[in-house]
Amino acid sequence: MDKPSFALALNFLLMLCALTFTETLKSPFTSTYYHEKEWEQKGKIYEQLGINLFRKLLVWTGWEKLNKKSNPIAKNTAALVHVHYQTKKNELGPLIIFLIVLGFTIFVAFQFGVRRSLWLLVLNVLLNLYPIFLQRYNRPRVARAIQLSKRR
Repeated sequence: MDKPSFALALNFLLMLCALTFTETLKSPFTSTYYHEKEWEQKGKIYEQLGINLFRKLLVWTGWEKLNKKSNPIAKNTAALVHVHYQTKKNELGPLIIFLIVLGFTIFVAFQFGVRRSLWLLVLNVLLNLYPIFLQRYNRPRVARAIQLSKRR
């Protein structure tokens, strides 16, 4: 449980499960959790936490290109509303995984020591926390684009 291979396997197995769950879930995601909070300061907090560097990492690894290829964005209001909905769906999976892996991280830290839990912690931040930040960063921008699109 304290090896990098376990951390990777756990995250990717949970990603598969979360993807299956979120794809079959037909929720409208109306919870106030998905609304922009005042403390988010219109995304400034995420910029301070390095979200732009994470976005560059996604481009560098090819993830962004792969994602745009599988989910092209049309330039109309309906497409923007769909993207807005997808940001909610794409936040739920990593949120669930983040909480589960956090539990494993705490267990490993107590059982084997904090140093041995670092792989779980680092991968949890990179694979789950930053994707949550990215969705929370992008959603208000998409919402503003929807409002502009509706005005036209």
